[in-house]
Amino acid sequence: MGMAKDYFDIFCEVSHALATAATQNSLLNLIVEKVVETMDGKAACLFLREKGSEFFIVQAQTGLSEDYLHASPIKAAELVEALEKKGSLLFEDATLDPRLENHEAKKAEGIASILTVPVRFDNATRGILSLYTATRRTFNEKEIAFLSALADQAGAAIQTNLLLNRVRKNSMLFLELASNINSSLDVKKILDNLTENICDTLDMKGVDIRLLDEDTEEMRLVASHGLSDAFLEMKRTIHTETTSRALKGETVIVADTEKNDRLLFKKEMKKEGIKSMIVTPILARDQVIGVMRFYSADYTGFPSDVLVMIEALAHQGGLAIQNASMYLQLKEEKASLEEDIWSHRAWF
Repeated sequence: MGMAKDYFDIFCEVSHALATAATQNSLLNLIVEKVVETMDGKAACLFLREKGSEFFIVQAQTGLSEDYLHASPIKAAELVEALEKKGSLLFEDATLDPRLENHEAKKAEGIASILTVPVRFDNATRGILSLYTATRRTFNEKEIAFLSALADQAGAAIQTNLLLNRVRKNSMLFLELASNINSSLDVKKILDNLTENICDTLDMKGVDIRLLDEDTEEMRLVASHGLSDAFLEMKRTIHTETTSRALKGETVIVADTEKNDRLLFKKEMKKEGIKSMIVTPILARDQVIGVMRFYSADYTGFPSDVLVMIEALAHQGGLAIQNASMYLQLKEEKASLEEDIWSHRAWF
């Protein structure tokens, strides 16, 4: 009963901290400290996968020396794959287990056993929470469930922090775009700034904007950021699947560019470091006039709030193009009217 009460009390403390912690780091540090304290461990460490890579970076740890050598990125990726299948991994003898590396370092650190569980958010395993013990141990179902629950709390904290940051960044991005549209009729400058700001704000690898040339059935590049000239110079037509669907008004999500057999330029995308993408239509006066492509260096399902933001940005881009077109048309009509009036001055 005592252990169950400890688990409940600690879980309540972490849950309260989730709602009140000043920073994400303070909460993650609290979690690793409570893992060691409650589960009679030697140390604990929480890793998160670096965006766009297979590297797992230490985010919070306690009880380990500063020069302790963790697993290599490749081995960490293999452990994540195993965790997704089993839910948890126990290394009863961490100094000999062939699934682990750096056995001598673990022995020198005084590590006997390791229990590892996944940290999940955005519907995927994004990190690892590990408990290290000084003596060889096994763990019962309740202990594993408790460590998993704390890992879930860590995932919730990270996801909440990401969401708050996205809302703040998205609001600033939308405000800046609206301000640019109201203050300038230089549509090229507006769209160039838009692609650059999207990459910075939404952590995209690159963005490009292409408008439909109905005469040649080509998609003409008008703005881009973050992409190589060689990639941008590849000819795009209306007949590719993603473009064709987007021109019909559909937002197309490609979660894994390597595994999508219907994509063109797969080799070029891999070389460019692109792993997923979104293609969304650009509308002006309810007519699709082009497409905007968002390229990511990470495999992602793209959260719903990001999708809404992307469609709104494409709509604003269309509005900027529409405003510039109307201005040019009015300018031409004004010149024509002045010329017409001048030609009739002889009447007076």
